[in-house]
Amino acid sequence: MKKVFCVGELLIDFVAEKQGNDLSKATEFSKKAGGAPANVACAISKLGGKGVFVGSVGKDPFGSFLLNVLKKEGVDISLAQVSDTFTTLAFVSLAEDGERDFVFSRGADKELIYDPALKKNFHGNILHLGAATALLGGSLEKAYAKYLFDGLIKEMFISFDPNFRGDLWKDNEQEFIKKCMPFIEKSHLCKFSLEEAQLLSGKTDMYEACDILHEIGAEIITITLGKEGTLVSSENFKKIVPSIIVKPVDTTGAGDAFIGCLLYQIANLDSFNQVFEDNNLLLSMVQKANKAGAITTTNYGAIIALPTKAQLEG
Repeated sequence: MKKVFCVGELLIDFVAEKQGNDLSKATEFSKKAGGAPANVACAISKLGGKGVFVGSVGKDPFGSFLLNVLKKEGVDISLAQVSDTFTTLAFVSLAEDGERDFVFSRGADKELIYDPALKKNFHGNILHLGAATALLGGSLEKAYAKYLFDGLIKEMFISFDPNFRGDLWKDNEQEFIKKCMPFIEKSHLCKFSLEEAQLLSGKTDMYEACDILHEIGAEIITITLGKEGTLVSSENFKKIVPSIIVKPVDTTGAGDAFIGCLLYQIANLDSFNQVFEDNNLLLSMVQKANKAGAITTTNYGAIIALPTKAQLEG
């Protein structure tokens, strides 16, 4: 089984309790571990895979809490760094349908320092780049680009999820689009929400959006559509794979569960070429990943809600 190196942020989600999606009215919050790349690493490890987290937390109680959560879930945290900067925080509100709104207080995640020694472990494995905060500057952004280069040199399977957060890119969406382009160009697999696909392609129609994103360079594209399933697109076919019916209470981590489950399956292939050459195999893998994402929405929080292998196969 191949390792999946997940690069990006690990942070605290303070989830507002007993109110709707207006954070100004919230008075009670629950502390949860979060951060898209960390969620993906946990999703892989909870399914029995080899998730490796590469990111930075603060030298404070929140940072210790986060690393302990990942370790408990079986994630390899040996490459995580600890910074003197305070751990990154996100404040999250939930509407009745489980949809979220975010406000960030950015901290230690931006302090990740590139380690050239990592690439000796990269050959033939998978690199997942979750970009929620990674393109906002700091040493993390520099490390992020260098790890992409190392991954390409070491013949890794490259996965990219832009994780667009409007609160982080207020009135600066064009800069976000520009910074995403090199990663879309070089990735074997890109996972987008519908909003992200439309934003990055400039097209409202998701099929036209896929065509544009393929032209940029993405080989396989998945566009997650919530309860409607996932659009899978490659150079020679496009198909919507339906999801299972659930009653969502919190959509936090659903996309991470999806891509984590998909990467877990890819990591178990004898050859990465199988995912490019066998459309039926790819569709069956996406179907299972849809189930992982749907299960995650039936519980509160991201990591705690990620399914185990037994839950996924049940």
